[in-house]
Amino acid sequence: MSTTTPAAAKRVQYHRYGGPDVLRFEDFEPPAPGPGEVLVRVRAAGANPMDRKIREGEMKMITGRDFPMGVGYDFAGVVAAAGPGVTRLAAGDEVLGGAPLKRGGAFAELVLAEETGVVRKPAGLSFEDAAVLPTVGLTAYQALFTKARLRPGQAVFVHGCLGGVGRAALQLAAVHGISLAGSCRPTAADEARALGADPVVGFTFDPAPLRGRFDLVLDTAGTLPYKAARTLIRPGGRIVDINPTPAKFARGALPGPYQVLIAKAVTEDLDAVARAAGEGALRLPIGGRVALPEAVAALTARERDTPPGSGKFVVTVE
Repeated sequence: MSTTTPAAAKRVQYHRYGGPDVLRFEDFEPPAPGPGEVLVRVRAAGANPMDRKIREGEMKMITGRDFPMGVGYDFAGVVAAAGPGVTRLAAGDEVLGGAPLKRGGAFAELVLAEETGVVRKPAGLSFEDAAVLPTVGLTAYQALFTKARLRPGQAVFVHGCLGGVGRAALQLAAVHGISLAGSCRPTAADEARALGADPVVGFTFDPAPLRGRFDLVLDTAGTLPYKAARTLIRPGGRIVDINPTPAKFARGALPGPYQVLIAKAVTEDLDAVARAAGEGALRLPIGGRVALPEAVAALTARERDTPPGSGKFVVTVE
């Protein structure tokens, strides 16, 4: 076990909720890892849509007001120090994982994380490819196998199948012998078919021809009408939505097939995702890279100008 901590480091952070104008690239003092924690020297960090929602305060009931808050959650790097009680990881291990929701801070030279949310990086996987996996991989995996408990021979319909979670869900489902279908932009239908989805429909579609064909409808876009989703599932099927709102949580509390998912840091699940990536069965496209000192400008420009479907965005750290 090692608890040596550098005196100072740089990261992207903010001191109040708001738009991209609140982002700052500043010094911070990384704390020594406490019980069950690891301090990771970041090599790459991946951006997610939830980063923006958190920064704008949409999830402040969960994240609170303990400012400054670090930006970013998904990372890959090398363990710099391990706190008391850490048994799976040690200084020098190459890892991937996610920072706790209340803390964030992956867009940084150093990030503090709980051991439960960090696993070893497969040797053949680059730091950049590893950094885009944790949130989307966990969300897809837990939708498929925790919420819906899918088995080989069953079928999933992924609404928004070419987003990060959608792509991960298609690939993880295929590994487990699950039949695939989904929706996406019509111009990208061939790409969805190349991932194994059949049939592929547009975002606005008539569900009647697909009535009762699926054991799981995974709504990654949060825009599929409930009536349409009900039409698609067979008896005993599940509907999982990954875009939480108070109204959706209320619906999910009622008896029935509908559930809202916020992914949790389960070590075994993240390890399964990492193994799939290490075996070449899971890859997510990277749509842009930027070095940490230029991250604020790049994130601001990307938020304002980047069209959907452009791939995951990665911040690299020398």
